[in-house]
Amino acid sequence: MRKEIIKKRISGSLRAPASKSVAQRALAIASLAKGTTRIFATGSSDDVLSAIRVCKALGAEISNDNDSLIIKGGISDNPKILDCGESGLGIRMFSAVAATLSECITLTGSGSLTSRPMDMIEKSLYAVGVECTTSGGLLPIKVKGPLTGGEAKIDGSVSSQVLTGLLIAAPYAKTPLVFHVHDLKSRPYVDITTKMMEDFGVKVENDEYKTFTINAPKEYNSREYTVEGDWSGAAFLLVAGALGGEVVIENLEVESPQADRAILKALYECGAHIVEGKDSVQVKKTQLKAFTMDATHCPDLFPPLVALAAGCHGMSTIKGVSRLRVKESDRALVLTTEFGKLGLDIRTEGDYMYVWGKTLTGGTIHSHHDHRIAMAGAVASLISEKPVIIEEAQAVSKSYPEFFEDLSSISEDI
Repeated sequence: MRKEIIKKRISGSLRAPASKSVAQRALAIASLAKGTTRIFATGSSDDVLSAIRVCKALGAEISNDNDSLIIKGGISDNPKILDCGESGLGIRMFSAVAATLSECITLTGSGSLTSRPMDMIEKSLYAVGVECTTSGGLLPIKVKGPLTGGEAKIDGSVSSQVLTGLLIAAPYAKTPLVFHVHDLKSRPYVDITTKMMEDFGVKVENDEYKTFTINAPKEYNSREYTVEGDWSGAAFLLVAGALGGEVVIENLEVESPQADRAILKALYECGAHIVEGKDSVQVKKTQLKAFTMDATHCPDLFPPLVALAAGCHGMSTIKGVSRLRVKESDRALVLTTEFGKLGLDIRTEGDYMYVWGKTLTGGTIHSHHDHRIAMAGAVASLISEKPVIIEEAQAVSKSYPEFFEDLSSISEDI
């Protein structure tokens, strides 16, 4: 899909989309839980639909009931192949869930996931005594449990998602599990996992993000659960308000453990006018100045941060470039290349990205099938002299299918 975005004025309010990160975790835990769970507001992103498909293949019964999903938990050895679509969290999480079973299960995926490294999954599951092989470090993954228990060393330097999968599966090990984690990145996402596990009745002992202990065997308890709004998707809308007018985003928990809530730090530092409500955030356009941001633990913020930096006077500095190499695209390279087509000067040196703010020229960019690149390009149109044309704009369906419609609903002709 080719999408042309013309410069507009931003004015209005929206509800933040459902967090796909939270929804996927909730679906996995509910599928393991004993009894029936009702989950509200899961959203309809591609990653969530993939998680539903995998949970059904694992043996959970899932049905729609108006604005909620009904999950009858309980997984079995029946599945032979689990298709995780393009979800990086899904492949890492469900490989660990599959390890609680005793039959050999193959996990696969599509799109960018087929070229993303999977050796971290192989190493982590092997560390806890599970048979696991990849195809030269890539998909497909073959997993054969059961998950027995004991102590294991886990490398957290590339992604926290492997640890999330192991934590979610750990209560179904034969004996207690202790994970000794080295250099854990994206800690807020682990907080989401452990908090949700506790919400479903399983306590995780966290010793300064270096050691995690789970007293297995345990079972999750079924319950009603509401998925919170997504700070990752909302970040683009909040930046749009800062660059193009005024916006109120509702359905946001201002005390959420989501890593991308850190967008507020950048918005405050660059001088945007911000009003935080109980479950909403208002952002108004002002004269913006350059900012400095450490995005090591929130690398998904790089695309909206680059769009924000483009509208700031001076040179902004964003740390955490090393976290961008194994996303849906090599985001450091793609951001530099594609925003360069719009006239923006971006440079990377080591772990730092430098962005010099200016009025953009507009032009045609390619999403590289990366949802966040497509959304960042659309927001960049707010400070572009000419339209921004986005090739493969349908990539937004991975996390935020309604993005373009929502952005249009708060856009006015200048």
